[in-house]
Amino acid sequence: MSLFENDQYRWRDTYFVLFREKDRPSPTAMVETLNSLGPRYLVGDTHYDEDGKLESLTLFSPDDFAAMDISCVSGEEVREQVNSFVKEMAGGKPSPEEAKRLERVKECDARFDVYHFEQIAIAGDDDDDGFFDPGALLIVLQRLAGLCKGVGVDPQSGTIV
Repeated sequence: MSLFENDQYRWRDTYFVLFREKDRPSPTAMVETLNSLGPRYLVGDTHYDEDGKLESLTLFSPDDFAAMDISCVSGEEVREQVNSFVKEMAGGKPSPEEAKRLERVKECDARFDVYHFEQIAIAGDDDDDGFFDPGALLIVLQRLAGLCKGVGVDPQSGTIV
């Protein structure tokens, strides 16, 4: 079940990890990597396609009052998005490190969509941000990017993270 369907969570942000399909991690490697983050993170529902590739999973971070739905997308949709992102970034002045990552982005044809959710601490209280910690998301993005030799992207701001 997606967290979009769970009334104990509300969606906050969506981030991407762009990578090459040939670097897509196995389901076992993906789950092991996320489990290696420690006891603060719990891997939930996992879904696989008919070829045994991981389609999606849910990752909970109860101490941070956060959770993430992570799904994998590949193909033409991703290539179009990459082209658009590269054009957008070319208009600015990326730092040398960003320029290096941007070159890696140009080769990408797959992505992890990381939907970040906040656990609602008090039923019906949509304005309470006192417990929510977005740090869990940044840790997961970094680990996923390392696993698939990818690049984390904040699509809302058009920046590489």
